[in-house]
Amino acid sequence: MKILVISHEYPPIGGGGGQVVADICAQLAARGHSIHILTALFGDQPRIEEQGHLRIERVPSCRTQSYRAGFITMACFIVRSTLRGLRIIRAENPDLIHAHFAVPAGAAAWALALLTGKPYMITAHGGDVPGGAPQKTDRWFRYVLPFTRPFWKKAAAVTSVSEQTRRFARQHYPVNIQVIPNGIDINACQPGAFNPTRPPRILYVGRFSPEKNAIAVPQALARLKELAWECVMLGDGPQMTEVNAAISANGLQERIRLTGWVDPQEVMRWMSASDILLMPSLLDSMPVAGLQGLAMGLALVLSDIGSCPEYIDGGRNGFLVKPGDLDGYANALRALLNDKHLLANARAASRQHARRFDLAKAIDDYETVYKKVAGGH
Repeated sequence: MKILVISHEYPPIGGGGGQVVADICAQLAARGHSIHILTALFGDQPRIEEQGHLRIERVPSCRTQSYRAGFITMACFIVRSTLRGLRIIRAENPDLIHAHFAVPAGAAAWALALLTGKPYMITAHGGDVPGGAPQKTDRWFRYVLPFTRPFWKKAAAVTSVSEQTRRFARQHYPVNIQVIPNGIDINACQPGAFNPTRPPRILYVGRFSPEKNAIAVPQALARLKELAWECVMLGDGPQMTEVNAAISANGLQERIRLTGWVDPQEVMRWMSASDILLMPSLLDSMPVAGLQGLAMGLALVLSDIGSCPEYIDGGRNGFLVKPGDLDGYANALRALLNDKHLLANARAASRQHARRFDLAKAIDDYETVYKKVAGGH
């Protein structure tokens, strides 16, 4: 099939959702589908890349930050991707349009469907639905919500990456939504040895934003000064100043390293050299970093939210903690840091549990939806 994919996030820009899009498209192309991706241009990235059946095309979108897209950036992307999408559809005649993120890609897909008659589907990732990332999007959803309803209503199919995202979406959009969980290419993830490093390394991966609760990392680790550990925090965002201040206030400058935003390949390199993944989010749907941590054989300390309970295999590979419970995060970390055998076993158990989330199953499900969308049209 020929599929036009629209997503404002795609590596190396954006977060976990963009990596999900890249993984799905790569697997679809490997199965012989012709995939043309329209995404946002940032910095000195190439405008066009060809990778076998995969064509990546980047359009200018006023983007000024690699880790986030503001309201103006999204509006600009809608206009640019719609205009470019028209030319692609006329030249390539794709079977359907797949919009990743209901906003902004869903708006572009809806406009293209009106102009060309091509069917489209939407995949919601979490922050693109009201309530999915309240600190980040609730303010502008107050104004744009009425304008987003046609995107959902006119879509030939709608999927979401988690039951939580589906639940949030159904509160505002009365459409059928199929859950297709994110997957991970197990074979592409090569973990290091499961024996803990010396000292054990704790890793945080994600935006430094209120919903991800990055500030909790130094606050929890301040309770573990007597133990041997080091921490690396990958990411950037509005909480960076607060995180830096918390590190300094607790005298952890020599033990917590901030790298800033890094590309997906660098994330995997850090995972291969780490032992524990700490994710103290207050709100999340199906965090990709959690899947990557599983596949890379990291012990997990996660907030008990969204799909995170599915990442924990009966306590064998880590701990679930009540969101925002600093003592809970610290106690879970203490248990792993104090027992190297428990830590090694948890790492091995994560790698084994990751097979439950094999990306091939998600691709099978997407192919089934594609056939229905294109066949119905």
